[in-house]
Amino acid sequence: MAQILAFPVQASKFGYKRVKKRGTAVENPDQLNLFPQPSAQILNFAPELSRFDQALTLDEHDDRKAAEWYRMAIEEQDCVADAYCNLGIIESKQGKTAQAFDCFTTSLKHNPRHSESHYNLGNLYFDLNDYRLAQIHFEIAAEVEPSFPSVYFNLALVQAINNDLAAAIIALTRYQELVSEEEGRNADELLDNLKKSLSATKNSRSG
Repeated sequence: MAQILAFPVQASKFGYKRVKKRGTAVENPDQLNLFPQPSAQILNFAPELSRFDQALTLDEHDDRKAAEWYRMAIEEQDCVADAYCNLGIIESKQGKTAQAFDCFTTSLKHNPRHSESHYNLGNLYFDLNDYRLAQIHFEIAAEVEPSFPSVYFNLALVQAINNDLAAAIIALTRYQELVSEEEGRNADELLDNLKKSLSATKNSRSG
């Protein structure tokens, strides 16, 4: 059974992914980070920013007002799918699972191929031990955004738990191809364990 797999400490799944893209033209996305303690007043220095941009700026600095500004962005139809996705992360961090589900699924209603929402929904299902649905959403996220490393790592974890060891090895190998050599080493032990488990399974069947 997949449950007997030894998962090393490094095998902890990657967390939620916030949508980083901004809805209006901001030449240098790092520019706003020059402000040491962002607050609503600081937004006055950037009048060209849309509601979503302002919400994202607050969110990136862990300002509690971010949720309110994402809701305003949604009301103004500004980057609606992105706003729902990021709002869902905030709801999840606050332990509001039902609200987080609603945000991610509503995001997907506006954009069925929204990779971050599929990925975050996969994480939410993973945390609820619904590995079948987690795997489905991770697979969709990987299909929509093939160069998204974290999704392959998390996909490998659920595939291993679902006892699809061969697929888990492929996903984890893909993860290592997309990250730096140093980052890829975090998956070495898990990959080795998967290969040993797959070999043991094949030997037991042949015996």
